[in-house]
Amino acid sequence: MAPVGQFVTLTKTYGPEILSRFNLYSCIAINASAAQGYSSGDAIQAVREVAKETLPAGYGYESGGSSREEASSGKSVVAIFVICILFVYIILCSLYESLFIPLAVMLSIPFGLAGSFLFAKLFGVENNIYMQTGLIMLIGLLAKTAILMTEYASERRRQGMSIAQAALSAAAVRLRPILMTALTMIIGLMPLVVATGAGTNGNVSLGVGTVGGMLIGTAALLFVAPVLFIVFQSIEEKLMPKRKTDE
Repeated sequence: MAPVGQFVTLTKTYGPEILSRFNLYSCIAINASAAQGYSSGDAIQAVREVAKETLPAGYGYESGGSSREEASSGKSVVAIFVICILFVYIILCSLYESLFIPLAVMLSIPFGLAGSFLFAKLFGVENNIYMQTGLIMLIGLLAKTAILMTEYASERRRQGMSIAQAALSAAAVRLRPILMTALTMIIGLMPLVVATGAGTNGNVSLGVGTVGGMLIGTAALLFVAPVLFIVFQSIEEKLMPKRKTDE
């Protein structure tokens, strides 16, 4: 055995027990959680804003773990929605054999989405994954309702009715099935709106967003969809008169 001092010089120093690194840079981990009524995306945005204002020169910030995955996936959401809207428009164009009538369907949907966010604001519900799932279901139902109305109006227009008469006839004839569909969904989801106990946040978020969207979206569709059909059908017949004569 030999003393260590014969080989090295020992000096007492003070430092951290563990050195953390991220992408080969020294780092400090910060954990944050969203307050009541805010989503994880809001918390990430708040951390970024504070870091930009308070960090000194030479320091940066980066997300890690699930926050990094959420931040990276958020950038692709816009592109995914644009692609989905494009495909939906192409499918509706093939259904109606028109470039303008599908716009009457697609422009009717935002009214229901606005109603969903309005009810979420009134009930203090955050925009979480449960509410987003309900929005997807809501978009499908509102689009189905608008398609029922515009398809019937297009058929009546081909039979010789005026544009305004075809729109009014579609609104009157399709009123009963539209109301039955909307009321069935609203009544069926009411237990989620008033849910209590375990899983309350998820149930209420899904129920409030969908019920609010159906209430306002259905009411808006009954008045907005016929007007949009009149506008876009008139535009189509002015810009594409050959289609009218061929039919």
